[in-house]
Amino acid sequence: MTGLMTRDSLVADLKRSVHDAAGVFDAPGDADWLRILGTALTAMQDKRPRTLLGSVDLQADEPVYALAPASVPDFAAFKTYLWASRPLKPWAPGYPGALPRVSAVQSGGAWQLAFDPAPCQAHLNAYGSSFKFWYYGVHKIGEEAAATTLDASDRPLLLLRAQAEVMRELTLRNVNKPVQLRDGFSGTPRNSTPAALYEALLNEWREAQ
Repeated sequence: MTGLMTRDSLVADLKRSVHDAAGVFDAPGDADWLRILGTALTAMQDKRPRTLLGSVDLQADEPVYALAPASVPDFAAFKTYLWASRPLKPWAPGYPGALPRVSAVQSGGAWQLAFDPAPCQAHLNAYGSSFKFWYYGVHKIGEEAAATTLDASDRPLLLLRAQAEVMRELTLRNVNKPVQLRDGFSGTPRNSTPAALYEALLNEWREAQ
């Protein structure tokens, strides 16, 4: 079943599932279909969050840290941190002060972690300089199934969300004639306008577990 999670397999089944509507999307190299699947993948981050572990080395009084793709790959959003998991009490010896607030920001298309205020030397003495944290990672579809980050059991859910995106694009292109497709779960034919199908498919995807 893992072979079904390859890029070519997903594109081929998505095309078949939307029947005559597929003819509208004819960009070279399946660019339209890959874009649609990419949108569906982004939506799947909420439905099937991918949590990864990252780390940066802190320096005293430095508030911003670049997240290099090589060391923190596929970063999508900051979740929480493991650093200072047992913070010292204000009355404890060596108390460094309140912990900084941490957020993820983008600068020039690159992600950074921002500390407010910057960690001071007392923080590093108390908790160490290795800042480990959990983050949400982007999902990917690979040429090989092993490079696809979604589980094979979520294949119907991904295709269902991609079908909804097909209907949304058809609506924006002012295609008003009824179209036919098969849903991602049962293969049951559907007939309606693209706008109505978009709402129906999106609601079905939202309600799916």
